[in-house]
Amino acid sequence: MEGVYVGIDISRDKLDPALHTGESWEEEYTGAGVARLIERLRELKPALIALEATGGLERDLVAALVAAGLPLVVVNPRRVRAFARAEGCLAKTDRIDARLLARFAERIRPPARPFPEAERSELEALVTRRRQLLEMLTAEKHRLTRAPRTARPSLERHIAYLESEAEALSEEIAQRIEKSPLWSSVATLLCSTPGVGPTTASTLIAQVPELGRLKSSQIAHLLGVAPIPQDSGIKRGVRRIQGGRTAVRNVLYMAARSAVRFNPVLRAVYHRLLEAGKPRKVALVACMRKLIIILNAMVRDEQPWKPPLSAAA
Repeated sequence: MEGVYVGIDISRDKLDPALHTGESWEEEYTGAGVARLIERLRELKPALIALEATGGLERDLVAALVAAGLPLVVVNPRRVRAFARAEGCLAKTDRIDARLLARFAERIRPPARPFPEAERSELEALVTRRRQLLEMLTAEKHRLTRAPRTARPSLERHIAYLESEAEALSEEIAQRIEKSPLWSSVATLLCSTPGVGPTTASTLIAQVPELGRLKSSQIAHLLGVAPIPQDSGIKRGVRRIQGGRTAVRNVLYMAARSAVRFNPVLRAVYHRLLEAGKPRKVALVACMRKLIIILNAMVRDEQPWKPPLSAAA
């Protein structure tokens, strides 16, 4: 059966697959249930399987589908909800969501994307956990500044624990990167750039496997640092960045803040924009975009930081 498009809605205990023709069924979200699902999908020979990113709940299913060699795309839930509104579909159940995903795959036909190998997935999990710890650490430090005396010892113990855990994770991430010839060479290239440190490098290695493989405009759009037009008729709206990989964009923001101080190319870009009357945040976003384009070119060409060449990029 050719030209079949499949949507799979994922919940904690069950899977709801559906075809774009409307047929649907249910499977348990267990090893046996996933195996039965894969067997049936192989018989259907789907053109594309679509499922939503669910914050990690989809990880085991994605790994199994990729291992089975099935064409797969993980879709941002906001795109699917926008598609549902365009169709006038307001109801929401697991089965309806699965059929909606199948219709989305059949009509929009987003390209199936390669998924990271097991080693990169493990590195990404460590990078994500470090980010979570640092977010908790920041929150606890803010609480400490206004906490009553009786609560301060508890906060101080928790802050010390979080700092210890974050440091241990950073060491493990560094060791994993060092053990990989490919990752270590990429990390060396990235860290040769003024303003880019180990945290930025490890985040890009773990969460942007496309780095060095895309064009400048593509990598900027992928990470959500390309301004989106808001024009209509004679109206010219304010351009804003949106979408992309939020966690990576946040790391780029911190790297750009450092780069506009210590990186001669980006410092010049930043001050030129300020002198032209641009707001500081707009100038900083422009530097984020410039930075990722430079890093993309460096990885692509396997060349370390060279100011004249990097300025041309």
